[in-house]
Amino acid sequence: MAKHWADFQYEIYLNGMTGAVPRLPTDLTRLEELTERRLGPGPVGYVAGSAGNGSTAAANRAALERRRIVPRMLRDVHDRDLSVRVLGRELPAPLALAPVGVLSIMHPDAEPAAARAAAAQGVPFVLSSASSTPMEQVAEAMGDAERWFQLYWSKDREVTRSFLSRAKAAGFTALFVTLDTPLLAWRPRDLDQAYLPFLHGVGTANYFTDPAFLAGLAKPVHEDPNAAVAHFVGMFADPAKTWPDLEFLRENWDGPIVLKGVLHPDDARRAAQAGMDGVVVSNHGGRQVAGSVAAADALPRVAEAADGRLAVLFDSGIRTGDDIFKALALGADTVLVGRPYAYGLGLDGQAGVEHVIRCLLAELDLTLALSGHRTPAGPGREDLVEEGA
Repeated sequence: MAKHWADFQYEIYLNGMTGAVPRLPTDLTRLEELTERRLGPGPVGYVAGSAGNGSTAAANRAALERRRIVPRMLRDVHDRDLSVRVLGRELPAPLALAPVGVLSIMHPDAEPAAARAAAAQGVPFVLSSASSTPMEQVAEAMGDAERWFQLYWSKDREVTRSFLSRAKAAGFTALFVTLDTPLLAWRPRDLDQAYLPFLHGVGTANYFTDPAFLAGLAKPVHEDPNAAVAHFVGMFADPAKTWPDLEFLRENWDGPIVLKGVLHPDDARRAAQAGMDGVVVSNHGGRQVAGSVAAADALPRVAEAADGRLAVLFDSGIRTGDDIFKALALGADTVLVGRPYAYGLGLDGQAGVEHVIRCLLAELDLTLALSGHRTPAGPGREDLVEEGA
């Protein structure tokens, strides 16, 4: 019989027989407030903050909240299987940890702790280019567990080529290319604290260990860290990239390529025409374009445009198991979760991240079952109603 993620609740109740209660709340929407109290305003603002006045992040939540599940009764949901096949890989559930940069600002164990948590629960970990830990060390922490690499597409072709080569050698099987960050957005919470970790050499570990990057420096990083940071800032992103540039990535990466940040159906069609393997319907959690369309509102049209030619992944606003149900019903094959696991990491290290994963999947398992579904393929748009529609 397939593992039932819902059994986590009985584990909690049984532990309660000895007086033990969970170290972190099981309502994951409470984690942000706890993190705000525990960590400094710079790190918290960097993770929790958004572009502009936060309207896009709020819209992401509103779009999910506005859609309500319509449960169906008297369906056999005794045996459930949450496993999915995405990007040619068999996954135990429709969940992966999204790429979140500079995790050392949340916890000293940083990316390796989050990666070990993902590996322990069998869900993929997507490592950010802007990690605090070199990709090889993260890979070592994961053993042979499923891992994907997120690329911030540098101006320097040789650095990009080197990153792809290193990621492949370190066992990352899929490439996620973030398209929505050719420039950093106007982020008042960071601006008001004058807080950008990269300027202090935090989140630059992959660059500062990269031979192609180091070849562009007059002196080693430790001799002139300010020059290394300036070199990084000058090449980090490239607003001049266009669709034909994808050929370079395809030439230098032989695994699946997923374009992250797609919100328009025409961009999904172009991704398919360019030979890409998937898209992530995402507005970067509201961090890039203030006033953007909510990711959940964009999802159905992008899924229709993908028409089975692309894997459709989703992020931006996922906080609960029922959010995952709704994303699946709107056309996602799997979802990425970002901020909640970063908060879990900040509050309790690896154990905090595992708690977030297990809570999300227990709640998803129960939501599926109690709504009359046995697998992630079950929910469709007919299982949702939209308030005010």
